[in-house]
Amino acid sequence: MNTNKRRAITLVSAVLLVTATGCSTKAEEGGGDTTSEDGVKIGRGIEGDTISLGSLTDLTGVFAALGADITNAQALYWKTLNAGDKICGTYSVDEIVKDHGYDTQRGIQLYSSFKEDVLAIEQTIGSPINTGLAQQLEADSMVNIPGAWAQSLTEVAENTVVGSTYEVEMINVLDYLLEEGEIEEGAKIGHIYFEGEYGEGGLAGSEFFAEQHDMEVVEVQIQPTDTDMTAQVTKLESEGVDVIAITVAPGQTASIAGVAAASGLDVPIAGNNPVYAPGLLDTPAGDALKANLYVASPVAPFDQKPEILKAYQAEFDNDPTLGVMFGFAAADVMRQILEKACDDGDLTPEGVLAAKESIGTVDTGGIAVPLEFIVGESPSNASYIFKADDVPGGAVSVSDLYEGDDVAAFVEGG
Repeated sequence: MNTNKRRAITLVSAVLLVTATGCSTKAEEGGGDTTSEDGVKIGRGIEGDTISLGSLTDLTGVFAALGADITNAQALYWKTLNAGDKICGTYSVDEIVKDHGYDTQRGIQLYSSFKEDVLAIEQTIGSPINTGLAQQLEADSMVNIPGAWAQSLTEVAENTVVGSTYEVEMINVLDYLLEEGEIEEGAKIGHIYFEGEYGEGGLAGSEFFAEQHDMEVVEVQIQPTDTDMTAQVTKLESEGVDVIAITVAPGQTASIAGVAAASGLDVPIAGNNPVYAPGLLDTPAGDALKANLYVASPVAPFDQKPEILKAYQAEFDNDPTLGVMFGFAAADVMRQILEKACDDGDLTPEGVLAAKESIGTVDTGGIAVPLEFIVGESPSNASYIFKADDVPGGAVSVSDLYEGDDVAAFVEGG
């Protein structure tokens, strides 16, 4: 089997049919590295026929809606796989989920509480938390899938970023608006962004794009705890911006769109992927979001993969965000890495890291953008572009895989 082109998840009706490699192993219990009956080396995070994976998620903080849907989607993914082919034909997956509430210090403490019990981590939400864990991930050979897309995260070999970096996302969505005539050469960009790597990554993207097109960027930095965007939008209106770029959380997105609409600032709003949740359409800002919000996403909206939406809604009674799509994509990436490690005969943490580094191009069957994990580089140059709309998941595609004209120059220059 060609391990550089792993088989992707397929969902039919509400039943997920997850493929797996044909190896069959039986793990031996006990501490330290051991060898399974089929000669596969195993260690931390594997006990008997069970692989334990960790999640450091946000169920109570600013990205709670995203965290809940990622967590639910991954639970459904592994539930289905455990009932079917399993990992390597033998191993079921058990999840250890911890809620850090988007608190960096709590996230680091929770990592310490389970790091000896898990083989790898399938989601860690928040650039600050991922950054704070970098040295520990390296020391523990802990393969980790961030629920974050900061450039610095790609520089840690253990991190497996599922999507384009924030810089590439922002360049893509602005390039799309330029191509579609929503903004013009020489336009003025107002950028509202969080302090920290998330916000600063998006800002770096808009600044690079502005340099290529004789544009000016008006910066407005905020804290995640800031909720009323009246002062920020008023400043951008007074500056005469032609587009508002945002690298914030969904609560701030609704305030930005609502204030802009109330003040008559009818301009496109271009966002990095975490800025949106479908529940925003039920707020007074709903109409403004549908009219003006464009988002670059690492995963396809549900209109591209309706079978995933159907499967998820059969299991969970909530209005899903695109965190569902990311959850499935991240779980499928983790499955492919684990299966390659099994093929290579080494399911220890070091073996899983080696599998991640050598896996080549990863195809999730169109759930996520194509991925290639090279240390220090954006795993993809492409994004899905969507608009807010009254459809399941609250998003509708306006472009399939999209790579802006300026991305190649950014990547080469980086």
